[in-house]
Amino acid sequence: MANQITTEKIQDALRNVAFMDNSSGNIMDSGKVSGIVIKDGHVGFSIEIDPSLADAAADMRRAAEQAVLGIKGVLSATAMLTAHHSAAQPAAAAKQTSSAPHGQGAPHKPAQHLIAVASGKGGVGKSTTSINLALAIASTGKRVGILDADIYGPSLPRLLGLNRKPETKDKKLLPIEAWGLQTMSIGYLVDAEAPTIWRGPMVMSALEQMLRDVAWTDLDVLIIDLPPGTGDAQLTLSQRADLSGAVIVSTPQDLALIDARKGLNMFQKVNVPLLGIVENMSHFICPDCGSRHDIFSSGGARQEADKIAVPFLGEIPLEMVVRESSDGGTPIVASQPDHPISLAYKQIGAQVMNQIDSAQKPAPALHI
Repeated sequence: MANQITTEKIQDALRNVAFMDNSSGNIMDSGKVSGIVIKDGHVGFSIEIDPSLADAAADMRRAAEQAVLGIKGVLSATAMLTAHHSAAQPAAAAKQTSSAPHGQGAPHKPAQHLIAVASGKGGVGKSTTSINLALAIASTGKRVGILDADIYGPSLPRLLGLNRKPETKDKKLLPIEAWGLQTMSIGYLVDAEAPTIWRGPMVMSALEQMLRDVAWTDLDVLIIDLPPGTGDAQLTLSQRADLSGAVIVSTPQDLALIDARKGLNMFQKVNVPLLGIVENMSHFICPDCGSRHDIFSSGGARQEADKIAVPFLGEIPLEMVVRESSDGGTPIVASQPDHPISLAYKQIGAQVMNQIDSAQKPAPALHI
């Protein structure tokens, strides 16, 4: 049964798995394994490798997973490969690492401002909005990171055109730099085709580790791309991550707005400030005749924002260039910074930061 699974049994099983070059003995006794997590019969762990051996590590990873699956009661086993970084860690990152708390309690806050981007349902362009919002804020000179918190469907590697493992230093993952952003995603750690079969507690553990155990360096803003919906992941991050605020992404049609209201209500109940609503896929401009077509209706998000007294941040039209740039790993704000859609994202970013800055301003002093 699941309750018979112990860390010691997993360690014993992994002692039967040789390191890929056969020069370091088994992966357990050579110190390559860390972060063993056991929840309801599901097991996760990390294996550190040299970056130059990343392409050759697939067989070893599969062998490690099969070894753990051989333990009675184990329902799934997921091994994540992390590349060991041997170079000296940057001073700023080391400083942040040394200040991170250990043990129980709230995770270390990795940036001055943590902004969640959420949606009530999938397919509304939340991740595309997240990455372009991050780039829009970074274009003002702020140091910005983005965390892909969608454990089951990570999209950041595709949106950024990245396909490599993060390196580690002192048991900390080093964020991968892309387009001037510090980035982290579970998609960097698992194969693109491998399903993540984890129950809620393991998901929560992974999310908190990506907040606490990533060497984010001197960030002004961390954008957190939440999974769609209002489940455990969203609630836990809302309560544990000390969010500065949340942005809701929706399309104009009634069905999407119904789900968006759920997200709005969740953030209100956990006292996370609502920074506003973005209406994505707002309309389509015909490239031949220039006429506007409201494919998914129009104005629904603006009306919802007015109804509940939340700022309406702006409209992003449905255009082929956004899809092409996203699929190509070249977000439009980075690859075409003067495009009208990029300017729209920058206006949204400016509104978001203005709201955060206004919320932090002290009340004026009265002198009598």
